[in-house]
Amino acid sequence: MKILAIGDIVGNKCVDYLADRLFLVKQELGADMVVANGENASDIHGISAKNATDILSAGVDVITLGNHTFARKDICEILGGDYNVIRPANYPSLVPGIGHITVEVCGYRILCMNVMGTALMEPMACPFETVENILNAEKGNYDFSLLDIHAEATSEKIALARYFDGRINIIFGTHTHVTTADEQILPRGTGYITDLGMSGPVNGVLGTDASVVIERMRTKIPTRFVIADGEIKVNGTLFELDTDTRRVKSVRRVKF
Repeated sequence: MKILAIGDIVGNKCVDYLADRLFLVKQELGADMVVANGENASDIHGISAKNATDILSAGVDVITLGNHTFARKDICEILGGDYNVIRPANYPSLVPGIGHITVEVCGYRILCMNVMGTALMEPMACPFETVENILNAEKGNYDFSLLDIHAEATSEKIALARYFDGRINIIFGTHTHVTTADEQILPRGTGYITDLGMSGPVNGVLGTDASVVIERMRTKIPTRFVIADGEIKVNGTLFELDTDTRRVKSVRRVKF
Protein backbone atom coordinates (compact mmCIF):
# COMPACT_ATOMS: atom_id res chain seq x y z
CA MET A 1 0.00 0.00 0.00
CA LYS A 2 1.33 3.43 -0.96
CA ILE A 3 0.42 6.63 0.87
CA LEU A 4 1.33 10.07 -0.49
CA ALA A 5 1.68 12.86 2.07
CA ILE A 6 1.62 16.42 0.68
CA GLY A 7 3.20 19.41 2.42
CA ASP A 8 1.46 22.62 3.46
CA ILE A 9 -0.83 23.85 0.67
CA VAL A 10 -0.38 27.60 0.20
CA GLY A 11 -2.93 29.63 -1.71
CA ASN A 12 -5.97 29.19 -3.91
CA LYS A 13 -3.81 28.79 -7.02
CA CYS A 14 -2.21 25.71 -5.50
CA VAL A 15 -5.68 24.28 -4.81
CA ASP A 16 -6.44 24.72 -8.52
CA TYR A 17 -3.05 23.22 -9.41
CA LEU A 18 -3.89 20.10 -7.41
CA ALA A 19 -7.30 19.85 -9.06
CA ASP A 20 -5.58 19.82 -12.46
CA ARG A 21 -2.81 17.34 -11.66
CA LEU A 22 -3.34 15.22 -8.56
CA PHE A 23 -5.42 12.40 -10.05
CA LEU A 24 -2.80 11.81 -12.75
CA VAL A 25 0.05 11.95 -10.22
CA LYS A 26 -1.72 9.44 -7.98
CA GLN A 27 -2.02 7.15 -10.97
CA GLU A 28 1.65 7.54 -11.93
CA LEU A 29 2.87 6.92 -8.37
CA GLY A 30 0.39 4.14 -7.66
CA ALA A 31 -0.73 6.00 -4.53
CA ASP A 32 -3.67 4.37 -2.76
CA MET A 33 -4.23 7.30 -0.41
CA VAL A 34 -3.33 11.00 -0.21
CA VAL A 35 -3.13 13.07 2.96
CA ALA A 36 -2.34 16.80 2.78
CA ASN A 37 -1.82 19.63 5.22
CA GLY A 38 -4.15 22.43 4.10
CA GLU A 39 -3.95 25.09 6.78
CA ASN A 40 -2.65 27.83 4.45
CA ALA A 41 -4.87 27.08 1.45
CA SER A 42 -6.79 30.37 1.68
CA ASP A 43 -3.96 32.63 0.49
CA ILE A 44 -1.51 32.51 3.40
CA HIS A 45 -3.54 32.08 6.60
CA GLY A 46 -6.25 29.51 7.24
CA ILE A 47 -8.45 27.37 5.07
CA SER A 48 -12.05 28.03 4.09
CA ALA A 49 -14.73 25.39 3.87
CA LYS A 50 -14.73 25.82 0.08
CA ASN A 51 -10.97 25.35 -0.13
CA ALA A 52 -11.24 22.20 1.95
CA THR A 53 -13.99 20.67 -0.17
CA ASP A 54 -12.09 21.61 -3.35
CA ILE A 55 -8.95 19.88 -2.04
CA LEU A 56 -10.95 16.76 -1.20
CA SER A 57 -12.54 16.84 -4.64
CA ALA A 58 -9.05 17.10 -6.18
CA GLY A 59 -8.21 13.65 -4.82
CA VAL A 60 -6.98 14.22 -1.27
CA ASP A 61 -8.44 11.69 1.17
CA VAL A 62 -7.64 13.43 4.46
CA ILE A 63 -6.75 17.06 5.24
CA THR A 64 -4.69 17.89 8.33
CA LEU A 65 -4.31 21.39 9.77
CA GLY A 66 -2.17 23.39 12.21
CA ASN A 67 -1.78 26.67 14.04
CA HIS A 68 -3.86 28.60 11.48
CA THR A 69 -6.78 26.18 11.73
CA PHE A 70 -9.28 28.78 12.92
CA ALA A 71 -8.14 31.77 10.84
CA ARG A 72 -11.21 31.26 8.61
CA LYS A 73 -14.25 30.68 10.79
CA ASP A 74 -16.33 28.85 8.21
CA ILE A 75 -13.94 25.88 8.41
CA CYS A 76 -15.72 25.01 11.66
CA GLU A 77 -18.71 23.92 9.56
CA ILE A 78 -16.85 20.92 8.18
CA LEU A 79 -14.27 19.99 10.82
CA GLY A 80 -14.76 16.28 11.46
CA GLY A 81 -18.23 14.91 10.87
CA ASP A 82 -18.81 13.77 7.30
CA TYR A 83 -15.65 15.48 6.02
CA ASN A 84 -12.15 14.06 6.42
CA VAL A 85 -10.73 17.29 7.82
CA ILE A 86 -8.93 17.10 11.16
CA ARG A 87 -7.22 19.73 13.30
CA PRO A 88 -4.42 19.23 15.86
CA ALA A 89 -5.73 16.93 18.58
CA ASN A 90 -4.00 18.86 21.37
CA TYR A 91 -6.18 21.94 20.98
CA PRO A 92 -8.46 22.42 24.02
CA SER A 93 -11.46 20.11 23.91
CA LEU A 94 -13.83 23.10 23.80
CA VAL A 95 -12.85 24.03 20.23
CA PRO A 96 -14.70 22.59 17.22
CA GLY A 97 -13.43 19.59 15.34
CA ILE A 98 -11.53 16.38 15.99
CA GLY A 99 -7.85 15.46 15.97
CA HIS A 100 -8.03 11.99 14.46
CA ILE A 101 -10.12 10.02 12.02
CA THR A 102 -10.13 6.50 10.60
CA VAL A 103 -10.57 5.95 6.87
CA GLU A 104 -10.70 2.76 4.83
CA VAL A 105 -8.05 2.23 2.16
CA CYS A 106 -7.59 -1.01 0.17
CA GLY A 107 -9.72 -2.80 2.73
CA TYR A 108 -7.58 -1.59 5.66
CA ARG A 109 -8.52 0.87 8.39
CA ILE A 110 -6.04 3.79 8.51
CA LEU A 111 -5.97 5.87 11.69
CA CYS A 112 -4.96 9.44 10.75
CA MET A 113 -3.79 11.73 13.55
CA ASN A 114 -2.80 15.40 13.70
CA VAL A 115 -0.92 17.05 16.56
CA MET A 116 0.80 20.40 17.07
CA GLY A 117 4.22 20.93 18.61
CA THR A 118 4.74 23.12 21.66
CA ALA A 119 8.34 24.29 21.18
CA LEU A 120 8.33 27.84 19.72
CA MET A 121 4.58 27.48 19.09
CA GLU A 122 1.36 28.32 20.89
CA PRO A 123 0.94 26.67 24.31
CA MET A 124 -0.94 23.41 23.76
CA ALA A 125 -1.46 20.09 25.54
CA CYS A 126 1.53 17.76 25.50
CA PRO A 127 1.75 16.15 22.02
CA PHE A 128 3.30 12.96 23.43
CA GLU A 129 0.45 12.44 25.88
CA THR A 130 -2.19 13.47 23.31
CA VAL A 131 -1.04 10.89 20.75
CA GLU A 132 -0.66 8.24 23.45
CA ASN A 133 -4.26 8.82 24.50
CA ILE A 134 -5.52 8.49 20.92
CA LEU A 135 -3.67 5.22 20.38
CA ASN A 136 -5.06 3.81 23.62
CA ALA A 137 -8.61 4.95 22.85
CA GLU A 138 -8.52 3.52 19.31
CA LYS A 139 -6.76 0.25 20.13
CA GLY A 140 -8.25 -2.55 18.02
CA ASN A 141 -10.15 -0.12 15.78
CA TYR A 142 -7.48 0.36 13.10
CA ASP A 143 -4.97 -1.61 11.05
CA PHE A 144 -2.36 1.05 10.25
CA SER A 145 -1.71 4.60 11.40
CA LEU A 146 -0.13 7.89 10.39
CA LEU A 147 0.67 11.13 12.19
CA ASP A 148 1.15 14.72 11.00
CA ILE A 149 3.29 16.65 13.51
CA HIS A 150 2.72 20.34 12.81
CA ALA A 151 5.68 21.89 14.61
CA GLU A 152 8.47 24.46 14.38
CA ALA A 153 11.29 22.60 16.13
CA THR A 154 12.88 19.76 14.21
CA SER A 155 14.05 18.26 17.50
CA GLU A 156 10.47 17.94 18.74
CA LYS A 157 9.37 16.20 15.55
CA ILE A 158 12.29 13.77 15.67
CA ALA A 159 11.73 13.06 19.37
CA LEU A 160 8.06 12.27 18.77
CA ALA A 161 8.97 10.01 15.85
CA ARG A 162 11.55 8.12 17.90
CA TYR A 163 9.12 7.74 20.79
CA PHE A 164 6.35 6.29 18.58
CA ASP A 165 8.64 4.30 16.26
CA GLY A 166 7.01 0.93 15.60
CA ARG A 167 3.71 2.04 17.09
CA ILE A 168 2.73 4.45 14.30
CA ASN A 169 3.48 3.34 10.74
CA ILE A 170 4.00 6.72 9.07
CA ILE A 171 5.10 9.95 10.75
CA PHE A 172 5.81 13.23 8.96
CA GLY A 173 6.26 16.85 9.94
CA THR A 174 4.70 19.99 8.51
CA HIS A 175 4.74 23.76 9.19
CA THR A 176 8.22 25.03 8.21
CA HIS A 177 7.44 24.93 4.45
CA VAL A 178 10.95 23.64 3.69
CA THR A 179 11.45 20.02 2.65
CA THR A 180 13.99 18.17 4.77
CA ALA A 181 16.39 15.59 3.35
CA ASP A 182 16.12 13.07 6.20
CA GLU A 183 13.51 10.68 4.82
CA GLN A 184 14.16 7.32 6.49
CA ILE A 185 12.82 4.12 7.96
CA LEU A 186 13.30 4.11 11.73
CA PRO A 187 14.61 1.00 13.54
CA ARG A 188 11.18 -0.43 14.37
CA GLY A 189 9.77 0.09 10.88
CA THR A 190 8.19 3.55 10.97
CA GLY A 191 8.56 5.67 7.82
CA TYR A 192 9.57 9.22 8.69
CA ILE A 193 10.52 12.66 7.35
CA THR A 194 10.92 15.79 9.48
CA ASP A 195 9.12 18.13 7.07
CA LEU A 196 7.22 17.46 3.85
CA GLY A 197 7.85 20.98 2.59
CA MET A 198 5.47 23.41 0.91
CA SER A 199 2.98 23.15 -1.93
CA GLY A 200 2.57 26.53 -3.57
CA PRO A 201 4.45 29.39 -5.30
CA VAL A 202 8.19 28.71 -5.32
CA ASN A 203 9.39 32.25 -6.07
CA GLY A 204 8.38 33.88 -2.79
CA VAL A 205 9.32 33.38 0.84
CA LEU A 206 7.48 30.29 2.07
CA GLY A 207 4.75 31.07 -0.45
CA THR A 208 4.49 34.76 0.45
CA ASP A 209 5.46 37.62 -1.87
CA ALA A 210 9.18 38.12 -1.23
CA SER A 211 9.16 41.94 -1.39
CA VAL A 212 6.53 42.15 1.34
CA VAL A 213 8.45 39.81 3.64
CA ILE A 214 11.77 41.59 3.04
CA GLU A 215 10.19 45.00 3.72
CA ARG A 216 8.72 43.75 6.98
CA MET A 217 12.03 42.24 8.09
CA ARG A 218 13.97 45.40 7.19
CA THR A 219 11.57 47.94 8.72
CA LYS A 220 9.84 45.90 11.46
CA ILE A 221 6.60 47.57 10.38
CA PRO A 222 3.60 45.16 10.24
CA THR A 223 2.71 44.50 6.60
CA ARG A 224 -0.14 42.55 5.08
CA PHE A 225 1.21 39.35 3.57
CA VAL A 226 0.10 38.45 0.05
CA ILE A 227 0.57 35.26 -1.91
CA ALA A 228 3.54 35.10 -4.28
CA ASP A 229 3.08 34.94 -8.04
CA GLY A 230 4.69 32.55 -10.47
CA GLU A 231 5.44 28.86 -10.72
CA ILE A 232 3.73 26.43 -8.36
CA LYS A 233 5.18 23.14 -7.18
CA VAL A 234 3.86 20.47 -4.82
CA ASN A 235 6.24 18.83 -2.36
CA GLY A 236 5.44 15.57 -0.62
CA THR A 237 6.67 12.14 0.37
CA LEU A 238 5.57 8.72 -0.82
CA PHE A 239 5.52 5.97 1.82
CA GLU A 240 5.27 2.33 0.75
CA LEU A 241 3.89 0.08 3.46
CA ASP A 242 4.27 -3.71 3.56
CA THR A 243 0.88 -4.86 4.82
CA ASP A 244 2.26 -8.30 5.75
CA THR A 245 5.20 -7.21 7.90
CA ARG A 246 3.41 -3.98 8.97
CA ARG A 247 6.63 -2.06 8.30
CA VAL A 248 7.32 0.74 5.85
CA LYS A 249 9.55 -0.59 3.07
CA SER A 250 10.42 2.65 1.28
CA VAL A 251 10.25 6.42 1.77
CA ARG A 252 10.95 8.88 -1.03
CA ARG A 253 10.45 12.56 -1.62
CA VAL A 254 8.15 13.61 -4.45
CA LYS A 255 7.81 16.92 -6.31
CA PHE A 256 5.40 17.73 -9.11
